[in-house]
Amino acid sequence: MNGHIDGDVVRVGGDARQRFHDSRGYGYPTGGNGIALAHVEAAHLLYRGDLDAVDGMDFRAFVRDATGNRFLPQFLVYADLRERGFYVSPAREEWLQQVTAPESDLVVYPRGKGPGDGEVAYRVRVVGERQTIAAAALGDCVLAVVDEESEITYFETASPDPAGAADIELPTGVDADLLADRVVCWGPPAALYESGFYGTPLAGRDADHDALQLSLVEAAYLAERGAIALDAATVRERGQTVEGDRFGRRLRTYGALRERNVVPKTGFKFGADFRTYAEFEDIDEFGHSELLVRVLPAGHVFSPRDLSLDVRLANGVRKQMVFAVVDETGGRDGEGITWLRVGRLTP
Repeated sequence: MNGHIDGDVVRVGGDARQRFHDSRGYGYPTGGNGIALAHVEAAHLLYRGDLDAVDGMDFRAFVRDATGNRFLPQFLVYADLRERGFYVSPAREEWLQQVTAPESDLVVYPRGKGPGDGEVAYRVRVVGERQTIAAAALGDCVLAVVDEESEITYFETASPDPAGAADIELPTGVDADLLADRVVCWGPPAALYESGFYGTPLAGRDADHDALQLSLVEAAYLAERGAIALDAATVRERGQTVEGDRFGRRLRTYGALRERNVVPKTGFKFGADFRTYAEFEDIDEFGHSELLVRVLPAGHVFSPRDLSLDVRLANGVRKQMVFAVVDETGGRDGEGITWLRVGRLTP
């Protein structure tokens, strides 16, 4: 059986509809028994020997003739998913029935389902390891990264809604001093640390809580709410001097998490901005943090290698990797923040 290239599709006649589309979900019907195939589908059928040639080309010649640096990565992912037992379609209007797949390259159907069943297992974006991917293009999709040795790593991306149950009533006007890059509170109520997990005792975690040191992010948040006796604008200005524009993004994210009753603490030891606790009642009894949060500016573009490093680290310490993408023009706290969770996936 032979195919013929017609623009960006390969047309196949004969009994192609019955052999390829109806029984195995390749292509889309074009009338009668003919079908149209995307180039990755035609390449897969050539590779399997189900198609003899396309315009006289065998698999090797067809792949060599393919243009663009995205064809081979998409073919490799397509073939891998087919080998895993899935029906797969290009994410193009003609191929999709009863489903949508914006910003995707491939649509994967649940095992035992096909293009006509109206169900989707994964919407897949494909990139090579040297390409980049915008943060805005992720969320509610699977990112398939093809490395230089043609191995494929799958990342599941989603848009979470962080929330917790850690809520305390803040004090008012606690005495505090602004130092070089942190703040010290004098005589704070014990609950500020013990129940709210704000700051760290000046003399160490096991010391009396008569003096509490705060990061500039914690101090700015508390000053904005009148909990400590410092001018909030002065603390924010100091944070800007110490960290630059990054401070504003981190403060917005910190505030958004606190307003959602999630406790954020520094994530420095994990290479992140924050680690977070959704459940926190007492400093003497709390579990492990659940999330690592990295704060990014709007318009951020990921390198697949850097993304893989973050996710691998989070998995290694039994946490989920979450990115807070902050629009600088948004309002305070949670306004203008897009949450993105990324984790490894085995389809």
